[in-house]
Amino acid sequence: MSAFPVSRRTWRRTLRRLPWWLAAAALAVGCLIWIYPFLWMVSASLKTSAEVFTKGLDLLPEAPVWENYERAWVEAQFGKYLLNTVIVTVCTVVVVVARCAMAGYAIARHDFRGRKVVVGVLVATLFVPAGYTIIPLVDLSQQLGLLNSLTGVILATSGAANVAAILLYMGFFRGLPKELAESALIDGAGFATVFFRIMLPLAKPVTATVTVLTFLSTWNAFFLPLVFTFSRPDLRTVSVGMLAFVGENGTDWSGMAAAATISLLPVVALFIALQRHFVEGIAGAVKS
Repeated sequence: MSAFPVSRRTWRRTLRRLPWWLAAAALAVGCLIWIYPFLWMVSASLKTSAEVFTKGLDLLPEAPVWENYERAWVEAQFGKYLLNTVIVTVCTVVVVVARCAMAGYAIARHDFRGRKVVVGVLVATLFVPAGYTIIPLVDLSQQLGLLNSLTGVILATSGAANVAAILLYMGFFRGLPKELAESALIDGAGFATVFFRIMLPLAKPVTATVTVLTFLSTWNAFFLPLVFTFSRPDLRTVSVGMLAFVGENGTDWSGMAAAATISLLPVVALFIALQRHFVEGIAGAVKS
C-alpha cells in the first residue's frame, strides 16, 4: 500500500479550493518570519545597550533613543564611511556592468577559436577561494601605488572574474535574433554602434540584475576594504566601519544596530526600485 494514498493531482485541487484569506494569512506569517530580523535590528537601534539584552525579542522599545543614530553618524564617523562606500560601490558597478556586458556579448555572439576554453576557465574560477588571490593582489597594488586608496579598493573589487554576471549577459545575448545585428551591419553600423545602441539597451533586465548583485556584494564587502584601508581609517567602508563600535571593554550594540540600519537603507531602496527588472533578468537568463 502506498504511503501517500492521495494523488498529487488531488492535493493540487485541494490547495486551489482553499479560501483566499487563508492563503493570504499563510503568506503574511511567512513574510513576518522573513523580515523579523530586520525589524529587530531597527528596534535595537532605538534601545539602550542594556535594553537590547533585557527586552529579548521584543520589538517595541520602552523609550526611543534617537541619540544612537547621532552617535553612529557623528562620533563613529559613519557619515564619512557611508560616502566612501557609495563612491566605491557606484564605480565598481559601472566597471563591472561595462566589462561583463562586453565579455558576455563577445562570447555569445562571436564564434572565435578557443571560446569553449574561455568559458571553461571562467567557470573554473568559481571554485577558487577569494583568500587565495589576496596576497598577489595586495603586492601588485602596492607596486602600482594603489594601496591605501579608494582607487585601489575600486579596482580590487571590480577586477574579480564576475562569472555569474558574464553568464547572465551571455545567456541573454545568445537568445536575441541574429537579424538585429545583421540589419544594423548592413546599414553601416560598426561593432561599437551595434553593441551600445542596440544590444545593450535590450539587456536592461540583465543590467538591473547585475547592478543589484554587484551592489550587494560590494556594499557588504569586508575583507578587501579592510586590507586596502588598514592604515587609513578615514577611507573605511561601512562594513569595516562597524569595528568602531567594538571596544576593548565592551561593544556598543545599540550604536552598531543604528549604523547597520543606516547602511541597509540604500540597499533596500535600490532593490525596491529595480526589483521588477531584477526578476525579469533572472527569469530571462534562465529561460535562455
